[in-house]
Amino acid sequence: MTLRLRFHGAAQTVTGSCFALETDRARILIDCGMFQGSKTERELNYRAFPFQPAALHAVVLTHAHIDHSGLLPKLVKDGFGGPIFATKATVDLCSVMLPDSGHIQEMEVEQLNRRNIRRGRAEVEPIYTAEDATACLTQFRPVAYHAWMQVADGIRVRFWNAGHLLGSASVEVEVTEQGRDQPTRLLFSGDLGPDSKLLQFDPDAPREVDYVVCESTYGDTDRLDASPERRRQLLCKEVQSALRSTGALLIPSFAVERTQELLVDLVGLMNDGKIPTLPIFIDSPLATRASAIFESHAGELEEGAALKQALNAPQVRFTESVEQSKAIDRIRSFYIVIAASGMCEAGRIRHHLKAWLWRDEATVLLVGYQAQGTLGRILQDGASRVRLMGEEIQVRARIRSLDLYSGHADGPELAAWVRERMPISHNVFLVHGEEDSLEGLSRRLAPVVREGQVVIPNLDSAFELTPAGARTIETEKPGRMAPAAAGRLDWHNELSSLLLDISDAVGKTADERARQVVIRRLRRALEER
Repeated sequence: MTLRLRFHGAAQTVTGSCFALETDRARILIDCGMFQGSKTERELNYRAFPFQPAALHAVVLTHAHIDHSGLLPKLVKDGFGGPIFATKATVDLCSVMLPDSGHIQEMEVEQLNRRNIRRGRAEVEPIYTAEDATACLTQFRPVAYHAWMQVADGIRVRFWNAGHLLGSASVEVEVTEQGRDQPTRLLFSGDLGPDSKLLQFDPDAPREVDYVVCESTYGDTDRLDASPERRRQLLCKEVQSALRSTGALLIPSFAVERTQELLVDLVGLMNDGKIPTLPIFIDSPLATRASAIFESHAGELEEGAALKQALNAPQVRFTESVEQSKAIDRIRSFYIVIAASGMCEAGRIRHHLKAWLWRDEATVLLVGYQAQGTLGRILQDGASRVRLMGEEIQVRARIRSLDLYSGHADGPELAAWVRERMPISHNVFLVHGEEDSLEGLSRRLAPVVREGQVVIPNLDSAFELTPAGARTIETEKPGRMAPAAAGRLDWHNELSSLLLDISDAVGKTADERARQVVIRRLRRALEER
């Protein structure tokens, strides 16, 4: 019997987690996430899956984040009818996150189609709708931590706390095959939380497995002094530096867990008198619904009591309607707004950025990973101008980053997690990272593993998992994206930058005649292409 592992996402890029495990009797997925980042990567969400959804027997979901769960409604829409196994908290979070994702896609496609009609272009359809997302929720099956669950013929799984998000799990998989005396044991890390995570207990997982698939998001990063005290101290400093009589502190944040963590620390600093008591607007309907789920699971969280206190603090205001969101920008005294999305690619944060980026009394505080090609990454890298919602905007606001709220372990913590899983009989596959992170974690693991034991797969690459180790399977079709294109700026980013440069060049010319010269040169270049 042949056991195969295919990497259909999060291979040399951070998003789109999706791994297929196949035997002659069963096929399952570990995660089915949405690609984020550059438009080239996001375009993969619209393509057909590189497998037949109807042929799958089950999906095992590590956690609710959209880059791990976000294509489940499409999978069901395209024919998958099996169960989706996840922890109870993950099921609860997906019940609000997936319909929200469908709603966002519907709204964005509606806006795009209005522009396409004006431009004479064909209309497009969303990847899936809120109705599609709601329909897929009926296939979820809650599973407890540490309990073995048979998910397909010859395949059983067990969940372990990953310390990353409410309900997050590393997944131990045991495959029983004809002709082998012992089952093959695999461990998928999922996303691993750092030791200093505010609401989550430290990750846990079994030892002595055959294969490990490990995330590498911050594989090349060392966070110095990542203690809770240091995190609050740095947040306090950022708020104090942002204070202006008529300014605002904008925090693009993932609606699920990052927002709740920030609330705990901000309210705590205000209660301790470290910063003034200021209005905090949670401008995200998803964050509002997710917060209610977190409150219902507070007993499972490390700082559950502090979270409940923060969620009910009088200065914390949850906005629901678009009108309430727009009203925030009319406030004339200083305030803090936390809004999705964390990478500034969608949601209400883009409207707040449009209102404030060009004003020097504003501060934008980035508190999470910013994938290559996203607006958040472009701002983090120091852009002086950006294109936002079809307009060119000068960046005068202060752009700051605070990495200590990351939900991901850093390089030393990832290496320690792998070391604690030893001995590992065969291979360690590194996924969910960009090039520098993957190579950084590979170097860290060199003293721990045997030479050649670490494998960095490409998108859609496949391996046969043999008793002697992993063997590459030559596939007939090339991967959906070249390895050189993964986790990098794409032509959409280059075009946006070029348009800004053209506008700048024309604006700096001395007179009408000089502007005509610049435009003629550009036209000549286009004609010579």
